[in-house]
Amino acid sequence: MSDTLIENGYTDGDVDTNQTTSVSLETLADARYSRRQAIFGGAKATSLALMGTTMLAACNEDNSESTLVVSAGQNAATSAGRVVILTGSVTAGDANVTSSAWAQNSGPDVDLVVDGLTATFIAPAVETATDLTFGFAVQNADGEAANATTTIRVSPAVLGFSAVAHSLDDIVAVPSGYTVTIMTRLGDPLAAGVGAYANDGTDGDFAQRIGDHGDALHFFGLSSSGTRDDGSSTRGLMVQNHENLNVQYLHPNGPTNVSTGPRPADEAKKEIEAHGVSVSEYVDGGDRQWTYVADSSFNRRITPMTPMQIMGPAAGSAMLATAYSANGTAGRGTINNCANGISGWGTNLTCEENWAGYFRRDAADVALRTERELTALARYGVSVRTGNYAWSTVASTDPMFTKWNATITGATAADDYRNEPNQYGWVVEIDPYDPNSTPRKRTALGRCGHEGAFVRIAAGQKVGVYMGDDSRREYLYKYVSNATWDAGDANASDRLSVGDKYLDNGTLYVAKFEADGTGTWLPLVFGSVPNRPAVGTTPEYVFADQADILINARLAADALGATPMDRPEWTAGNPVTGEIYLTLTNNNASNRPLDGTDAANPRHYGDPKLSGSTSYGNPNGHIIRLREDGDDTAATTFAWDIYLFGADATDFPSDASVNVSGLTTDNDFSSPDGLYFSRDSNPAGQINPVLWIETDDGAMTDRTNCMLLAALPGHVGDGSAVTLTNKDSTGATAQQATIAGTPATAANLRRFLVGPAECEITGIDMTPDGRTLFVGIQHPGEDGTPAAPTSHWPDSQAGTTATTVRPRSAVIAITKDDGGVIGL
Repeated sequence: MSDTLIENGYTDGDVDTNQTTSVSLETLADARYSRRQAIFGGAKATSLALMGTTMLAACNEDNSESTLVVSAGQNAATSAGRVVILTGSVTAGDANVTSSAWAQNSGPDVDLVVDGLTATFIAPAVETATDLTFGFAVQNADGEAANATTTIRVSPAVLGFSAVAHSLDDIVAVPSGYTVTIMTRLGDPLAAGVGAYANDGTDGDFAQRIGDHGDALHFFGLSSSGTRDDGSSTRGLMVQNHENLNVQYLHPNGPTNVSTGPRPADEAKKEIEAHGVSVSEYVDGGDRQWTYVADSSFNRRITPMTPMQIMGPAAGSAMLATAYSANGTAGRGTINNCANGISGWGTNLTCEENWAGYFRRDAADVALRTERELTALARYGVSVRTGNYAWSTVASTDPMFTKWNATITGATAADDYRNEPNQYGWVVEIDPYDPNSTPRKRTALGRCGHEGAFVRIAAGQKVGVYMGDDSRREYLYKYVSNATWDAGDANASDRLSVGDKYLDNGTLYVAKFEADGTGTWLPLVFGSVPNRPAVGTTPEYVFADQADILINARLAADALGATPMDRPEWTAGNPVTGEIYLTLTNNNASNRPLDGTDAANPRHYGDPKLSGSTSYGNPNGHIIRLREDGDDTAATTFAWDIYLFGADATDFPSDASVNVSGLTTDNDFSSPDGLYFSRDSNPAGQINPVLWIETDDGAMTDRTNCMLLAALPGHVGDGSAVTLTNKDSTGATAQQATIAGTPATAANLRRFLVGPAECEITGIDMTPDGRTLFVGIQHPGEDGTPAAPTSHWPDSQAGTTATTVRPRSAVIAITKDDGGVIGL
């Protein structure tokens, strides 16, 4: 048999030119496009129909030649994650076909969706080009039978989209062949009886609405009966953080006295309740047509006033005593929730990041504090100020407002909220499947400006949690449980009790990076942590107990000599290699001067703006990664390199000391923030998983809005040692050696999405099948006013929008028009 090449106007590069009996699936797509392709939501562009191989049935009983002719389709080639459609054809002669069947004969198992003569599947992940064979068998009314086979050669996964260009438009731009659906938005109702959001500043009831500034998110699967189902790709609970506010759009004419107070109680209540976490039910109505269920019994808001349990070694410490909980074992609320983590037992970890600025301290408070208290307050940034949004200035004794005043006003800690700041800065565990459960603050994981809590679980090992402290010159932490992972805990019904087992008893470590590409985890354990030395006029800090070390983890990390980093943010783990990635968003010259670089934070340069100004330091940021020695979560040593350096390729097309990774305009980026690997339940998260990189930028936003990139990242040690020539604003230079990963190419890094005006791209997850990607769009139009919004998104996504429409943070669902795996 010979193959016939059928012309097709589109191919995206996966033609196998070295197979004499194969043609690309895309080349054959238009030849036999079937209505049955709707099973996979198929638009015509890249769906695949295979035909052409034929076989005759055996002779009839009277030895006459059979007229039953069967085709299973031509041999063809594709790559992992692509949709494959096998279309058989039959010439039955004088008798009707009574049965037909498709079956896989060889190769990695796939899920065949059969509809008559058509069978559809997603090409599986493979390490090398692998043949899958399929048989098509037919029988007619005369008892004649015939069968035929076809071979599909599947190659390893590749990035299967064209890079999205820089954009300053007020829309979400994605590659051709993808569709964006707007999901939950700021103010959308989460309970029956709550009205639609007017988006004019008059709305209230934010304890029953989607909050503002949506950040990290995760899709928790639900079965059709409403129970936990980690494999569900059609129904689930979207758990999303709500970090902060575009406060100007929450009120009809903006906030009243927001800097100094006094604040109106109704305005302050709305702002407080718009923070926290939301749980909302998402449902696929068919073919990935997603909607949310406004009155689902699972819907929930967790706000800064939701009751919390304080767990772990610091629970009960006098340093956590407040007027709400004199014994320091309970608290209310969570705030400035940024990144997240997902446990291996069906719970969500939300991270309290820039919480310190919400608190008020009066000048008189300084004289009332001990030296130890003043040292700790200063180290965490709880300074003399009115506090973000001045909530404590409301003329009320309601704790909703008074708890934000950390000034000593009572006789004891049980009479005021002097210790309320110590109740924030934790990782909080939430059971999304139980709306009546009480969230638990896990103090064993330490207190800081938590950004990210990636949970690493490996058979036979301890549970690890990797955490960045999101501030310039802060640290990377790791927590290791005392208990070894028991796979039987993965599906336990009392999920928060499993959290007690793994997250309340263990050791907290902080990272020290060495110049030779190795590193050490330093334990934050009372008795082994020295006193924190005096710094300038700040006296030496002497730790009292383990609770003190965890509450003041920054001071303990200082004392141990950990490596200050360029603003450590999200953490993510490669599901195949176990390597840990950490975004280092940026730094400036005042925090990282020319002589303050090191191998792990190696750059100092000037980044020009189109306005003519120049920012010095490390304004574009980088991504570092590490591999535990022995691939053991509990290891105390590791290897590291710098995976990618952010840079503006237009400003620095060839300067190897700035554009170290060799970025181009198709993949340049600045200020990496969110990190996420595709789930290991689909081809994009297997063999060589796709890494997704989100940006929260201010350095390159004169050229393009913030973005999402997709990468195939390689591994620690795949690059080489390099020496950079740094330069400061005076023109002085200095050399800095570091270890860089393999350079970026069009094959291993591409821009997948650009967001609307003045937004941050943050929050990302996908369905287990990899065919829907959820992404958060935060604070579009953040620099506008109620009278003159600078974005109108998400309304602008549909086209022309009235210039008075206010922007809203929102979640989007991205699907591939042919039903394939996102990114491949």
